[in-house]
Amino acid sequence: MAESTKSATLTIDGNSFELPIYSPSAGPDVMDIRKLFAQANVFTYDPGFTSTAACDSTITFIDGDEGVLLHRGYPIDQLASESHYLEVCYLLLYGELPSAAQLEEFENLVTNHTMIHEQMINFFRGFRRDAHPMAIMVGVVGAMSAFYHDSTDINDAHQREVATIRLIAKMPTIAAMAYKYTIGQPFIYPRNDVDYAGNFLRMCFAVPAEDYVVDPILSRAMDRIFTLHADHEQNASTSTVRLASSSGANPFACIAAGIACLWGPAHGGANQACLEMLKEIGTPDRIPEFIARAKDKNDPFRLMGFGHRVYKNHDPRATVMKESADEVLELLGVENNPILQVAKELEKQALEDPYFAEKKLFPNVDFYSGIILEAMGFPTSMFTPIFALARTVGWISQWKEQISDPQLKIGRPRQLYLGETPRDYVDIEKR
Repeated sequence: MAESTKSATLTIDGNSFELPIYSPSAGPDVMDIRKLFAQANVFTYDPGFTSTAACDSTITFIDGDEGVLLHRGYPIDQLASESHYLEVCYLLLYGELPSAAQLEEFENLVTNHTMIHEQMINFFRGFRRDAHPMAIMVGVVGAMSAFYHDSTDINDAHQREVATIRLIAKMPTIAAMAYKYTIGQPFIYPRNDVDYAGNFLRMCFAVPAEDYVVDPILSRAMDRIFTLHADHEQNASTSTVRLASSSGANPFACIAAGIACLWGPAHGGANQACLEMLKEIGTPDRIPEFIARAKDKNDPFRLMGFGHRVYKNHDPRATVMKESADEVLELLGVENNPILQVAKELEKQALEDPYFAEKKLFPNVDFYSGIILEAMGFPTSMFTPIFALARTVGWISQWKEQISDPQLKIGRPRQLYLGETPRDYVDIEKR
């Protein structure tokens, strides 16, 4: 915990209370209100916790006004351009970039744990064929605690490490199996001679009847999607994982809780919403109509994939994702895909429009990732499971950090109660 170097004075009904203020290594100062209720008998009111720091962390820093995203101090654009997903996983988990030997050991460890317990396949077959892949992932990931008893003791550092590797390694297999199940194709098992992103693509798109060769451009694009979604500070799903873990729940249950939260369209479903918007537009000639609607304050229509709730400038992840989108579209073409034709033209017109520049409504990471996944052949129902796959390492990093925090307490938010005051029960005959 940082040392308090200054304080603020809060006066309530003539009584003054000193509140310590802590200065972080980056970002705004934080006022400590932990003793406020005991001293002053008041709570703070902050719906959505948008002005509340619920923890201290050394993992990820975001400055939305400046368009900055750092993982352990490293800018996300550098990591996405020069590194790769498993190296970023190591960085998030352990705090430093690995040496060549450390990275090789870590990659081998992950690779050798990509298969899931064979009995877990029965869980997939228990779902309806039209089940949403996220519903399957919530169930199957939660069920891992029933199969891997040797990694559920959160007080054992070794077991925490085993659970970490298992979740990172098996999530692509689970996500790919969820996809295969919903389209009625046989499961494809992982291979140890294929890299992490390529293995996922192979498990999604290979069939037993023929060989599948992973295109390096598509594999690199998928790896960047994983990297750019690896962690995003104290967002809704990460906070859910932390809140669940504060009770002492096992890691598999905590990650399943994070997946359930990510499923919400206001969180992990943003790139799916973007693709659905492109389908609504339909053809490039209708773009001016929808841009005009987006400018109309009285029209509820919004251009999905433009701007960001956190980033008030540009989304630092979007620049790298645009490069991948351009590479993928050049490889696969857009001629026969009307959705991608709309996306390219919408991007062009929006970037040329002064209104969007003035409002800083630039294409964000969801816009470009949705384009890439659509071009690769993924249905929109798979966009959020892929997001969950990528975000798993962020959830685990935050979970591990919290478990080792000596200040850990079970989460217990307060409320502003506006209900009835005490009243007597009335017999049913007298109501």
